[in-house]
Amino acid sequence: MPDPVIVDIPHKLGKEGARARLASGVGKIGSMIPGGGAVQERWDGDSLHFTVTAMGQTVASRLDLHDDRVHAEVDLPPFLALFAGKIREKLLKEAPKLLE
Repeated sequence: MPDPVIVDIPHKLGKEGARARLASGVGKIGSMIPGGGAVQERWDGDSLHFTVTAMGQTVASRLDLHDDRVHAEVDLPPFLALFAGKIREKLLKEAPKLLE
């Protein structure tokens, strides 16, 4: 299994504010994928575990909430691991929008 893509996303919302934004936004990820995707999510304390399935690929992710940042780990299947650098760049650019 390839190494996960790891990013930290700073915020000034506190844990509860970040939780509210993520809870209302993570379900929208499927609609951002061309052709659509299915999103499954569950909370475990201050961690949001979710998977996105699209185009025959499943990506598992975990978001750990902190007072000042969200720590994200994205496990890519081998095919998508080829694009890990580009996916990391996209996460750094787009993920903060989920916290706005």
